[in-house]
Amino acid sequence: MEKALLNVEGMSCGHCVKAVEGSVGALEGVERVLVDLKEKTVAVEYKDDAVSLDKIKETIEDQGYDVV
Repeated sequence: MEKALLNVEGMSCGHCVKAVEGSVGALEGVERVLVDLKEKTVAVEYKDDAVSLDKIKETIEDQGYDVV
């Protein structure tokens, strides 16, 4: 199990949390997603043999947010 803490710009409300957690959480291999609006971070636990960190970042960006 891998863990990553991503800095994400553009998240500001509950809808943002739901969009990111829902889309990333739906990826095969993602075990846990936790958005922290105050810190502008997304913590992800995932199986690196099932999903890549690049795919997780791409999924967040597809929701309209910037992974920095």
